[in-house]
Amino acid sequence: MFFGERALLGRAEFTLAGAEGRHASTVRRISAGERVDVTDGAGLLAECVVIAVRPDELDLAVLERRHEPEPGCRVVVAQAIIKGDRGELAVQLMTEVGVDVIIPWAAKRCVAAWRPDRQDKSLARWRVTAREAAKQSRRARFPEVTGQVQQEQLLDRVRGAALACVLEPGVPGALADVELPAGGDIVLVVGPEGGITPAELAGLTSAGAVAARLGPHVLRGSSAGAVAAALVLSRCGRWD
Repeated sequence: MFFGERALLGRAEFTLAGAEGRHASTVRRISAGERVDVTDGAGLLAECVVIAVRPDELDLAVLERRHEPEPGCRVVVAQAIIKGDRGELAVQLMTEVGVDVIIPWAAKRCVAAWRPDRQDKSLARWRVTAREAAKQSRRARFPEVTGQVQQEQLLDRVRGAALACVLEPGVPGALADVELPAGGDIVLVVGPEGGITPAELAGLTSAGAVAARLGPHVLRGSSAGAVAAALVLSRCGRWD
């Protein structure tokens, strides 16, 4: 799967150039006559055949176009920022599973912090990771990775959701038993390595979130969001 601007995908023939063309011709070594898919990341997918190859470029003819509509239920994961490359691993896994929106959350107990002078670079890494994982998993709709949020901004998301669940080990209710809405945003909140503080949990539940355990084991912050999203996506019919 490759990325192309929507204006290109509307043509009968177009050239895939730049980084995408370079990857296709030089890394993937795609040749004339092969089939490739190109998406704009917003639901439009063009099924193409390669008609010519040049260094760093492919000429493509569009065979068919299809549009993937927005899902009735969107899965939104507020992912507490975690240290090292585990944050990028979390983004990769959530993208492959099918999460629609990823929100970097500066929770109180985050070991890592996006300092103001490095925040843009850190966010860019998450966004590149999401885009590359979306192409790898052949998604026609790429996930949105928002800017970093603080607690108050997260509470606004929770208040506007059709359902919000805070993943919290040890609570009586299981995520698998929470009744899902027929439509709207389903927000899943994943805490940091040190867990969500009592004050954060109280604020989230006061805003309407339900505390729910994911399962019998405590997962890493890099995998909890993907596992929770997979459970919700399967239950709301998007993994049929």
